[in-house]
Amino acid sequence: MTLDGDHLPPDPEAFGPWLGRQLRRKGVSQSELAAALDVTRAAVSAWITGRATPRVDKIQAIEEFLNLAAGASATRDETPESSGYIAWHHREAHRDGGRELGNAAAFAFDSSLEITAREATQNSLDECHDPTRPVRVRFILHEISGERLRRLQEAIRWDELAPHIEAASDPNEKVGKQKVGRKLAEGLRELQETGKLLLLRIDDYNANGLTGDDYDDGRFAAVVRRQLDSHKLGTAGGSFGLGKATIWGASRFGLVIVNSTLSEPHEGLRERRVIGRIDLPWHQLNGAQYAGPAWLGNRDPSRETAARSWWAGERALDELYLRRASGDPGTSFLIVGAHDPSGEANSLEEMHGALVRGLATNFWASMVAGDGKPPMLEASVEALCDGQVVVAEERVDPYRYEPGRARAIRAFLDGTTVSRLTKSDDVVELAVPLTVPPRKSEKGQAPVEHTAVLLVTPAVEGDPKPNRLVGMRGTRMTVVNRPVTALSLGSTPFQAVLLAGIVGDRKLPADTSAEAFLRAAEPPEHNDWKATEDLVATYARGAATRLREFRQTAFALVRATVKPAESVESGGTPTILRDIVDLEPTPPARTRGYPTVKSATGDVDETGAWRIRVEIKLPERDDPWVLRPVLRFATRSGPKPEGRWAELVAESNCDVNGDILSCAPRERSAVFTGVSDVASHPVAGRMTIVEVDLIRAKEGGR
Repeated sequence: MTLDGDHLPPDPEAFGPWLGRQLRRKGVSQSELAAALDVTRAAVSAWITGRATPRVDKIQAIEEFLNLAAGASATRDETPESSGYIAWHHREAHRDGGRELGNAAAFAFDSSLEITAREATQNSLDECHDPTRPVRVRFILHEISGERLRRLQEAIRWDELAPHIEAASDPNEKVGKQKVGRKLAEGLRELQETGKLLLLRIDDYNANGLTGDDYDDGRFAAVVRRQLDSHKLGTAGGSFGLGKATIWGASRFGLVIVNSTLSEPHEGLRERRVIGRIDLPWHQLNGAQYAGPAWLGNRDPSRETAARSWWAGERALDELYLRRASGDPGTSFLIVGAHDPSGEANSLEEMHGALVRGLATNFWASMVAGDGKPPMLEASVEALCDGQVVVAEERVDPYRYEPGRARAIRAFLDGTTVSRLTKSDDVVELAVPLTVPPRKSEKGQAPVEHTAVLLVTPAVEGDPKPNRLVGMRGTRMTVVNRPVTALSLGSTPFQAVLLAGIVGDRKLPADTSAEAFLRAAEPPEHNDWKATEDLVATYARGAATRLREFRQTAFALVRATVKPAESVESGGTPTILRDIVDLEPTPPARTRGYPTVKSATGDVDETGAWRIRVEIKLPERDDPWVLRPVLRFATRSGPKPEGRWAELVAESNCDVNGDILSCAPRERSAVFTGVSDVASHPVAGRMTIVEVDLIRAKEGGR
């Protein structure tokens, strides 16, 4: 007999886990099975644990008692799929009348396809299974219509689900007038008018997969059952449990179907673990009220209105567009009714471009390989329409999108960095100290000294955004991306990369401490290192100051590295000025004029606070300027109310002490950022116009 990989004879030792699954899904106890078969409870236990195998007549009796097809125990057929037990199971409304009119986690930050790509890929990197191989991530856009659409709708029980979506989007009901209700209504309208449905499938390979029980702590429950549960410890990239919400948020219906290949078995199996979840707001249908979330799976007799995952067959995966390309562990998410939440990308081509940008912008460094080792990440994007390729699969190339920075990472990994810039492809490596204060729970512990790596290289010709510093940690996802200001005249255009925390293969205790420290300093958007609530609550006093010192040192080292060497002739004139001016040097006056605000840019954030970046023009003098920035709210007439600062952060050529700004002597400019105290606003932030004044102050006073 010839056998292929899908038709190997079953392993007799797998009978026990298979029997246990069927009993759980039927809601039958071991004692009940023992009584029906006229055997002891101990005999059934021995079958399930694999210590014994039942006789042929008992196997036939088991199949008959559990209403299974003849021979199901030999082929290991799964009861749910063959018997049609897969259905949507809706969570009932809260008995106390509480209602959720949407998933708050989905609104934690602005959504877009680029952010979906960032959050999904970060989660995949955090779940790397074999660190000697890259994590592979694929994004596949597929617009379907006609028979393909109908087959998918049948597979996901659309006719059973659609009435709930319609009820949640009914404009005659209060819930339908909410933001989520309007989104659902638009999705239904577009599906009805166009007869087309866009799918976005996100696959990862060489990841751990959704391991663990359906309900208890584990990766499966953290992703499928819970909100704000990241199930990540130590130095993972994510820490808020918000990233997965962007996957559901990318669906017009909040509908995602999941297929996972596990790195460790569950119920004796690894492949084709499937479940669906839809995030609807509270709604009522046919006189019943529902909380909103619902799961597509096998009915769990032990829990009311709950659904378990099921082990799907290959045919079901084809109907769900979820057949994976290999047996490598990982998870596939099928986003049903995909769209760009930002509204910027609408066509398949535009969405393809948005996903590529999201991957290239945030993970270019993770895709750089060096020193004879593979990269941490490989990523690609493809677009199809009814099975036909619209945009061919593009594997994201970091050297195409970030040539200068990719060169810097490669030089660091290969050990080819230099001490000073002499050629256009040189990469300078510098050490940046970071003092990590002890945690508040570690009383008596001394601070830890971490050494981060700073890489500086000349920008490539035509680089549209030179002179920037990009910061990252463990998985090398871009976190900080800031311009470097106050550069010396004639400085070489450059790109700088700051690698902190766990860098390369180096995993010293201080590196692990720095990784956790910087992770706590990241807001949910993962776009800065600053004094977050988590940082302040976790670490001893002075954490924000240590973070500011770390950033200031990095900026100062970059400026010194790219500053041109001044060759001075016998007459005392620097070479760089020789062809411009020929004047007798005259000592500058100690003070000419007064500091002024050169520019102030910013906007109101999601908390209602003004976030403002201020650049100051400084008259040159030998002593420092000590100033107090004043935030004022513009009015049509009369005095301008003064607001308070919740936070002031020095960016260049200055230091902050409380609300006092001390600008370095002989500097001609300084930059700081400020966040207003919402409690001091005379009205809501979005209804105001603000301006910044500078008042002379004494160091340490007002």
